[in-house]
Amino acid sequence: MMNDKEAILEGQLILVDKPLEWTSFQVVNKIRWLIKKKHALKKIKVGHAGTLDPLATGLLIVCTGKMTKQIESLMGKEKTYTGTFVVGATTPSYDLETDINNRYEIDHITPKLIDQVRAQFIGSIWQKPPLFSAIKKNGKRLYEHARANEQIEVPAREVYIHTFELTRIDLPEIDFEICCSKGTYIRSIAHDFGQALRSGAHLKKLCRTAIGQHQLENAYDLNTLEKLINS
Repeated sequence: MMNDKEAILEGQLILVDKPLEWTSFQVVNKIRWLIKKKHALKKIKVGHAGTLDPLATGLLIVCTGKMTKQIESLMGKEKTYTGTFVVGATTPSYDLETDINNRYEIDHITPKLIDQVRAQFIGSIWQKPPLFSAIKKNGKRLYEHARANEQIEVPAREVYIHTFELTRIDLPEIDFEICCSKGTYIRSIAHDFGQALRSGAHLKKLCRTAIGQHQLENAYDLNTLEKLINS
């Protein structure tokens, strides 16, 4: 259906496996360009339902045509992520976008302590979004304030963690799977998790595996998607 002009205009929901280091905006631009070129369109509505950071991979829902009206409801769906925390070091961005700024002891961290801390993050929690994020404050993105070394207070907000499982513990690395509400920053969970361990932590790797009922296993990589659109 992705090579069908009428279907594209009427509205398509496309599951994309976002590659590492691509922004969500770049993925949308790529798909919009492919569709416009294939069907000789001057314009076509294309948007995504929930940003993924450039250093994250996984499921990105892209909508075309009239389906873009569904973006808001899709963004409200619960999301599932897998990834890796690194304990014993922090970064200003809470991930690998920035260099390590502090190191901490991890000798006191036991499997029992890790599990006790994990349990604290299930249910309703309050978290502060990372300073290196796209949220706007005083008319500027937070990352713009951060890169200008401007001190700014970011209010905490309530999010909901449905499940939080640890799938591998091999310190300093901890692998996880988290199912959470809209607006949850996994980078902030990494940072706060490290603090709760009386140490520090940052996010090394992140992959979104599900949005509501939509699964990453059903998503297309960009090369396959390009072939489908051009077929």
